[in-house]
Amino acid sequence: MVEDTRKTALLFPGQGAQYTGMGKDFYEQFTEAREVFNKANETLGFDLASLCFQGKQEELNKTSICQPAILVTSIAILEVLKKNSSMQIETCRAACGLSLGEYTAHVAAGSMTFTDGVRLVYKRGLFMQEACNANPGGMVSVIGLEDEKVEQICNEMKSLGIICTANYNSPGQVVISGEKTLLEKASILAKERGARMVVPLKVDGAFHSDLMSPASS
Repeated sequence: MVEDTRKTALLFPGQGAQYTGMGKDFYEQFTEAREVFNKANETLGFDLASLCFQGKQEELNKTSICQPAILVTSIAILEVLKKNSSMQIETCRAACGLSLGEYTAHVAAGSMTFTDGVRLVYKRGLFMQEACNANPGGMVSVIGLEDEKVEQICNEMKSLGIICTANYNSPGQVVISGEKTLLEKASILAKERGARMVVPLKVDGAFHSDLMSPASS
């Protein structure tokens, strides 16, 4: 047998990837997915599956809901791939994730149990939701503008309040985080200075900014 020398990694999404109906097809078609969602429901004490499959988008967007929802859906799909795909998941060289996805990566890699991961991100989401309620904010993705120009826009506005670069997702795509009024002004400046697109993210708060300090404390 020829050895598979491909370097395969698992990459898991962060908050903002949620949508009503996510995971439903896997749940309906595969026992492995149903087992994952059922275990999550038992761990959390509420029906996460129903919120994912038929809940209102506004409810699913809540930080305390979407964090466990994204982790559980990701692991459910992973378990399906393990049993029903030609991919050799066990031979993957690495597991990584964007923000929240780092916790999913730990569960996938076995460095954290599924139950602990679900409990942790649920608690994390609750603390972050409290911070969001106390310090309203948001995030926008700036596409097609150099990192330095995005940083300059944030620096120009820091005297007005809290705003910062939060994620460098790829060359030409930077996420900024902060107070909503400042994000609106920054979005206008970004477009004026050449950004191809400025996209508000489906998140409840200004993650990766000082507005989330209450959650970390």
